[in-house]
Amino acid sequence: MTADSRNWLILVLLAGAGWLIHLLAPVITPFAISAVLAYLGDPVVDRLQNLSIGKWKVGRTLAVTTVFVLILSLVAVILVIVVPLLVDQVRLLINLFPRWIDWFSGTALPWLAAKFGFEASDFDSAHMTQMLKDYWREISSAAFKVVDYVSRGGMAVAALLTNLILIPVVTFYLLRDWDPLVRAIHDLLPRSVEAGVSRTFREVDEVLGAFFRGQLMVMLALGLIYSVGLTLVGVEPGILIGMGAGLLSIVPYLGSIVGVLVAAVAAIFQFQDVFHLVMTLLVFAVGQTAEGMYLTPKLVGDRIGLHPVTVIFAVLAGGQLFGFLGILLALPVAAAINVLVRNLLHQYRKSGLYRLTPEAED
Repeated sequence: MTADSRNWLILVLLAGAGWLIHLLAPVITPFAISAVLAYLGDPVVDRLQNLSIGKWKVGRTLAVTTVFVLILSLVAVILVIVVPLLVDQVRLLINLFPRWIDWFSGTALPWLAAKFGFEASDFDSAHMTQMLKDYWREISSAAFKVVDYVSRGGMAVAALLTNLILIPVVTFYLLRDWDPLVRAIHDLLPRSVEAGVSRTFREVDEVLGAFFRGQLMVMLALGLIYSVGLTLVGVEPGILIGMGAGLLSIVPYLGSIVGVLVAAVAAIFQFQDVFHLVMTLLVFAVGQTAEGMYLTPKLVGDRIGLHPVTVIFAVLAGGQLFGFLGILLALPVAAAINVLVRNLLHQYRKSGLYRLTPEAED
């Protein structure tokens, strides 16, 4: 087989695999979720299984069981405590948003007009206010209708129950057999390309580890800092604003900027004094200080991570192509492409084409 034929065969196989993944996305999704959980839990299992208590070694099975119970406990806490809390915060935001609009058009806009010397009558504030209220009412109503439909749909409930059983089972077996699976895949590689492929996958693992075990922990930590701080200040809905700002911090400064703006507006509307505004700004100052001085250096360090723009594009593109499965696969694929592009750039800079000068070309 010639090189061109082999390349075309690889392209056809990749296209066929993509089409098959698209068709089987609902079936593959719970297995992909289990694989992500196993990937995140495997380093912890590896550390636990090497621990010794006296002459007794923990072993792989007990380590997997311990990590598996921890994962289930975390998921249970999220489902029982965090999700209902966020739903209440969303309902609170839905009720507060029309009042924020009235406050802006009736209080903030006239103050801004007097402060900066423009006529508030130049803006059709009444029409804009009513339009925003109508849009907000439609969006919130549609969102709750979708949630209600999904929760009552027989097939949706059946699929949810199936996944609730399937995901833990598959996760347990993947955690237990993760190292043998990796070794088996490694042993199947052709010996001629084994060294290069292994090096590439180690780099991909480094990129994913820097993101999953570093950046995501920074995001969650910032979300907790902002949520607790805004709740103590008394800002409504502080938890929703704080967690949103923490998640948006995947893009540097975006989370803090959006969080400060929304939280400041909420504090001014709710309290209408300087003290609570200053306390709100202090919460975000504490969060940014903790991120710069401790969270990022400690959790991420100087490891190679995915660029924020790359993460955003990969997640959106994966969701558009393959739905929720695409969102799960987006980061591993983006990490692999990132490593391949970096290696290609390295080879290009070492090549004669890159070093070719105009004099040599003549």
